[in-house]
Amino acid sequence: MEKNILRLLQKYDVPIPRYTSFPTVPFWQWNAFDEHEYLHRLKHTFIEEKGEISIYIHLPFCEELCTYCACNKRITKNHRVEKPYLDAVLEEWSMYRKIMPSTPIIREIHLGGGTPTFFSPSHLSELIRGITQDAEVAQNHEFSVEVHPNYTTKEHLIALQNVGFNRISLGVQDFDPTVQFVINRIQTYEKTAEVIQWARELNYQSINVDLIYGLPKQTLQSVRHTISCIQQLMPDRIAFYSYAHVPWKSKVQRRYSDNDLPQADEKWAMYHLGHDLLSEMGFKSIGLDHFALPNDKLVKAYEQNTLHRNFMGYTTTNNKLIMGLGASSISDSWNGFAQNEKTVEDYQTKIHQGEFPFVNGHLLTDEEQTIRQHILDLMCQGATTLHASVLGESYIKRVLNDLHPLLEDGLVTVQNNKIELTSIGKLFVRNISATLDTFLVNKSSGTNVFSKAI
Repeated sequence: MEKNILRLLQKYDVPIPRYTSFPTVPFWQWNAFDEHEYLHRLKHTFIEEKGEISIYIHLPFCEELCTYCACNKRITKNHRVEKPYLDAVLEEWSMYRKIMPSTPIIREIHLGGGTPTFFSPSHLSELIRGITQDAEVAQNHEFSVEVHPNYTTKEHLIALQNVGFNRISLGVQDFDPTVQFVINRIQTYEKTAEVIQWARELNYQSINVDLIYGLPKQTLQSVRHTISCIQQLMPDRIAFYSYAHVPWKSKVQRRYSDNDLPQADEKWAMYHLGHDLLSEMGFKSIGLDHFALPNDKLVKAYEQNTLHRNFMGYTTTNNKLIMGLGASSISDSWNGFAQNEKTVEDYQTKIHQGEFPFVNGHLLTDEEQTIRQHILDLMCQGATTLHASVLGESYIKRVLNDLHPLLEDGLVTVQNNKIELTSIGKLFVRNISATLDTFLVNKSSGTNVFSKAI
């Protein structure tokens, strides 16, 4: 490894936000959150967007515990939990419908988890029909579902296709048996290939595969092996995520120790290897951690500067209004965030009481909305231009001062207040975005809040 790269990794591999939102969740000011003001803002954005919305539905149940996972989940083999939970989700949707001044136009639905296909095909159909029956589905809609191949049947994909689903994302992470054992996710190539084949037979428009680098016991050889398997499957998109080690948040990550994890230089080598192999296969690098084939909508959005990033990652739909349904889901009105109760019981209790199940939230100021857009521009387009007339001279002076070390290290260029990432700077986009983050600059976040940058 080049000495300069090693020096940069040692310098910048620090705990830092992933910037799927701004402000980031640890800095939300829940004490100042006004539910009525948030709902007023949501209604205003609904009108501004002419009724077009995106919906995220969190389905938290899993039959098995994957030890790398930091998502909100509930481990159970009791499928009697399905209907009460979905009834609560549909009731939450009806609460939102009552404040909408017109029929919503649903551009996007994303089922995340957990394991969405923990639920039966018939229950998933009932859920989506219950949401779309009094709404309009956009002609160019994108309905997507995250699946664990071990718990997904062809009947699941048929049922979802029948209610409009056209995108699928398969969790793989790594095909190496040693890595799979330590993260408790034993998943064969054959089963993964079978689900992808079903999706193709059913004419799903886009197939995504999630991979992770930096997992415990992972090596360059296992990354190479995994990507060689993926080459046989050739999905349309690949998300190549950096493993986020947050054992203070996700206690199951304590099944292994820090000694089992690749160090920053090893993780960088894994990412670099993956990047090169995927590029040789014809994939284009998009944003922080996504790759797509040249004819994919994600590439076209990147080339046309319409790429967007939110809690669901990179997306081609840039709706300002996202309604989050289910336990721990986050709604985004663009000028405000609201997060639901995290436990299934607390979530269902509030719904049954006729209350919105908010447990956390933040109302953005005009300045925060502007900074949010600048960070989005850096994360999605690799450049942004600061305007003193909007943010003030003192803010820009402070940002440019904080950017100076990154400028000297060749991670950015700055000219006439335009900040642009260099090719190596793309790997450190989280660090660069952090210089714009007023909360991170003004407050001590502590080390046990964010995962490391690399």
